[in-house]
Amino acid sequence: MSQKGKVIFLHSSSELYGASKILLYVMNIFRDLGYPTLIILPGDGPLRPEIERQGFEYKIMNLGILRRKHFHPRGILDRGKKLYTAYRFLDEIYQKEPISLIYSNTLAVIVGATFARRRGLPHIWHIHEIIQSPKFLVKFLASQVDRSTSKPIVVSESVSKHWQKYLDTAKPVVIHNGIEVQSFSECTHDIRKQLGIAPHKKVMTMIGRINPGKGQLFYLDIAKKVISINPDTVFLMVGDPYPGYEDIENEINNKISSENLDNHVINLGFREDIPQILKTTDIFVLPSILPDSFPTVVLEAMASAKPVIATKSGGASEMVVDGKTGYLVNIGDTSEASSRITQLCNDPRLASDMGKAGKVRLLEEYSFEHFAEKMKNYICQILP
Repeated sequence: MSQKGKVIFLHSSSELYGASKILLYVMNIFRDLGYPTLIILPGDGPLRPEIERQGFEYKIMNLGILRRKHFHPRGILDRGKKLYTAYRFLDEIYQKEPISLIYSNTLAVIVGATFARRRGLPHIWHIHEIIQSPKFLVKFLASQVDRSTSKPIVVSESVSKHWQKYLDTAKPVVIHNGIEVQSFSECTHDIRKQLGIAPHKKVMTMIGRINPGKGQLFYLDIAKKVISINPDTVFLMVGDPYPGYEDIENEINNKISSENLDNHVINLGFREDIPQILKTTDIFVLPSILPDSFPTVVLEAMASAKPVIATKSGGASEMVVDGKTGYLVNIGDTSEASSRITQLCNDPRLASDMGKAGKVRLLEEYSFEHFAEKMKNYICQILP
């Protein structure tokens, strides 16, 4: 049997949030199928030591990742230069060793599509985003998908529905994210004492990288209203800003201070101890104000048997069963969200039952085993 060529993974981030965690799962699936792998990161960050720990080969190279901050003449010129250099970098690898597949994780990394098309290599695009504007970018990305990937992976029905409006030939394949439950369900250590939270206080948590769509400021509005009703509540915030969105982080910190939320809101920044944070949590909140494709943090909360209160945005509407595993609330409706949180704070049994129901749903629909089976079937179609 001939040796399989490498699968080259191109990723848009070196951080360790949802899309990165899912990519690690995918890389392990390819390794289980006997494919050597190489991941190319756009820079150093928390993802790199985790890749090393899991024994994957990696390289660091600026991949010309698309960000909103580049949407001006000088930024576009800079991206063009970076993309050309990244293409040459991939070509050097191609000249040295056989490659089976190029795997682009998120739409922000576009060089893989062009390289795979020109070299006649199979290409998988794993789409984690719902991008609504600017329209020229949406149409450009859809055209790139059409030209390079006949069956792109999308992480939810919401993502599929969105991109089908712009795709001409590509047919999205929905593969919901899945996670390994063990590290969450077997976590026995919470960090209340470390954070100085009294045992009787109810803890709400949101986890998400700071950007305009994640809803951190909306979360603070919800917190303010809940605190006015029940002062024995604490609101945790986990996540650091995308480069270029540091101003939102400053706005968050200013709002916490100016509205006297300091004694009730703890802004933790980036954390790797998510199982411990969720162990400490009573209610998980996803306050997204723009469509969130299929947030992995909701799966992690379900794995931790926590009720989830999420806005009706994107994939969360597929994940949360309203009234059974948590509640779905309208975007921007502070009164509705705070009312649901207060309801669960006042009814611990209901909160516990919803959390348990969420964990059952996770095991039935979104476990790593389900994800791996669907991924392997898909890979075998692309690389028979």
